[in-house]
Amino acid sequence: MSALYEAMMVDCIIMNKIRVEDELGGWKTTWEDGPTFKAAILKDNTIEARMAEKEGFKEVYTVTVNREVPLEYHDAFRRAEDGQVFRVTSNIKDNKSPMFSGINFGQCTAERWIPE
Repeated sequence: MSALYEAMMVDCIIMNKIRVEDELGGWKTTWEDGPTFKAAILKDNTIEARMAEKEGFKEVYTVTVNREVPLEYHDAFRRAEDGQVFRVTSNIKDNKSPMFSGINFGQCTAERWIPE
């Protein structure tokens, strides 16, 4: 039997940042699709989060993945179904289930993000 969070997982793609020289001698950033993974992405709808959004802060999401998914602070990923991009805002290594556990998950927070 799978856990509820597993039933809520959707396809996502890690976005790799690539810097290339431009025609004017400077640099530009491009993004390339990386590995795919599954994630349950839930918006924080607490009173505090909603008040912060009204004050101009970004929306906060909790992202749940299998503990083997290599998300790190400030990684960017795209939700495949709608193209929404998120940037990781916490360290997933702090919120992983132990290897001996029968529950296989890691959690981090993320924000909606528009790549440069």
